Amino acid sequence: MKIRAGGPADVAAVLGMFDSAVAWLVSQGRTGQWGSEPFTGNAKRTAQVEEWAGSGGMRIAELDGRPAGCVTVGAPLAYVEPAPEPELYVQGLVTDQRFAGHGVGRALLDWAAEEARRRGVALLRVDCYAGDDGKLVGYYESCGFVREATFTVGQWPGQLLQRRIA
Repeated sequence: MKIRAGGPADVAAVLGMFDSAVAWLVSQGRTGQWGSEPFTGNAKRTAQVEEWAGSGGMRIAELDGRPAGCVTVGAPLAYVEPAPEPELYVQGLVTDQRFAGHGVGRALLDWAAEEARRRGVALLRVDCYAGDDGKLVGYYESCGFVREATFTVGQWPGQLLQRRIA
């Protein structure tokens, strides 16, 4: 697996990754996380991915030369209270479902932890959807994160997690 810097040329591929994840979630009857509609063609979702692509914090994981996942790191999102110490925040993480089970998400989170270390930051944080069966929270815990706080944005239940960088 290769992890490379992402940019504006990756917007369509990242939207496609989200589309595949949404389709998979819908097939599981789990529409609370990202809804039931594709990201492609949604102006708000496209603008978000374009912002990430221009931020310098986007990385793309490739398997066999094909985009398989994306992580974006930077400052905390507006609905999360910043940490009382320097931090690096995972703003977005998605794996194309064609590459599910290949460790793409875990590799991208490990890259984010290493990036925090390179920056001299001892705290990596992420938030995620905390509804339905809680499997997403469990996934982040399996990647070394611990629960910090719960929150809601409208009706969306969220979990803030942190990972200490040694």
